[in-house]
Amino acid sequence: MNLQNPRGMRDFSPEESILRNNVINLIKQSFENYGFSPLETPTIERLDILSAKYAGGEEILKETFKLKDQGKRELGLRYDLTVPLARYVGMNSQIKLPFKRYQIGTVYRDGPIKLGRAREFIQCDVDTVGSFSPLADAELLILAARIFEKLSLKVEIKINSRKILNAIMESLDIPEKDKIDFILSLDKLEKIGAKGVVEDLKKKGIKEYKEMSKLLTTAKINSPEELKRYIAKLFSKKKKKFENTEYEKGFDEVSEILRCLKGLGIKNAEFNGNLARGLAYYTGPVFEVFLKNSEIKSSIAAGGRYDDMIGKFLEGKNRYPATGISFGLEPIIKTLKSSKDEIKKTVTEIYIIPINTLKESLKIAEGLRKENIKVDIAFDKKGVGKGLEYANSLSIPYAVIVGEDELKKNKVKLK
Repeated sequence: MNLQNPRGMRDFSPEESILRNNVINLIKQSFENYGFSPLETPTIERLDILSAKYAGGEEILKETFKLKDQGKRELGLRYDLTVPLARYVGMNSQIKLPFKRYQIGTVYRDGPIKLGRAREFIQCDVDTVGSFSPLADAELLILAARIFEKLSLKVEIKINSRKILNAIMESLDIPEKDKIDFILSLDKLEKIGAKGVVEDLKKKGIKEYKEMSKLLTTAKINSPEELKRYIAKLFSKKKKKFENTEYEKGFDEVSEILRCLKGLGIKNAEFNGNLARGLAYYTGPVFEVFLKNSEIKSSIAAGGRYDDMIGKFLEGKNRYPATGISFGLEPIIKTLKSSKDEIKKTVTEIYIIPINTLKESLKIAEGLRKENIKVDIAFDKKGVGKGLEYANSLSIPYAVIVGEDELKKNKVKLK
């Protein structure tokens, strides 16, 4: 038998699991500090939920693991935690709003494997449902900044809005059928430049429009006010309405979010006019967090506003504004592992070595455990030397030697 994991899946040793659990607990505590409560949803969802046109879109559906149960019902492994949240709210429309929830769970994507990305991975999601305020978006980015501060990771936060992307496309007269392709090409702007994006669009059959290259160059500037002025001029030339529209509102929302962050001393956030996010359900501000000076180039946290998806699950009966951010645990862990000199090998704090005193040593161990001390005990007669060697190999902080002479004196040896 060939013993190996499925491609893109992996085991986690105790050392790795301890680090992962510590990070998850830190993230969980941070979520709760901001008033978010836990929610759990199934790993398997109905395929019609995952493939709904108002869910993740065609691109993510290509990476969905599909299966059938014995009743031939079509199912799928969840590819994120946002669609299950939308389904949950749709099934529980009586919940009090705003509904602030977090979920930490495993998701699956049958996509390409690269550094920092596997096919089975844990997402740590936090969402606010029921508020249109840009401050709800800002709160998520404040939370993200504080988490990375606690993890001692230097990051940069990039912010844009789907409304701004729509304004760009409207100013260039991009047809509806080409909009997704345009967004995906625009997302490459920083890597390949304005000329590269134009060439990428041509390969997709999208023609170059007047002002396109200049507009793409302007989109690289990290000033929403400058891009706003340029877009407004293009609208004016084409005699299209810009003032008091969703297009203008997109710029104003991003500016308000940035002002809020800077007011709280968060200086590593900036506007990025070409940031797109690949999922189809976003409607407003979108954001991604990247590590500075790292070999991991993909985002380690990302999200945005999706005001329409939940309402569409309810067939338009109500509108549920929503915004959320997801933290990628795998790239975070990989970065922390590479920066740590030593990884904790065991949770054990005290290792008890009995010398013909196993019965009494078990009682001592139980007494310590009642005080919430993590205790292990040597059941085999290895002797003091081998017992200490074992404790040292796992970097257990303390070893307690329990011998007959020590018990007579009501004492133990602590090393």
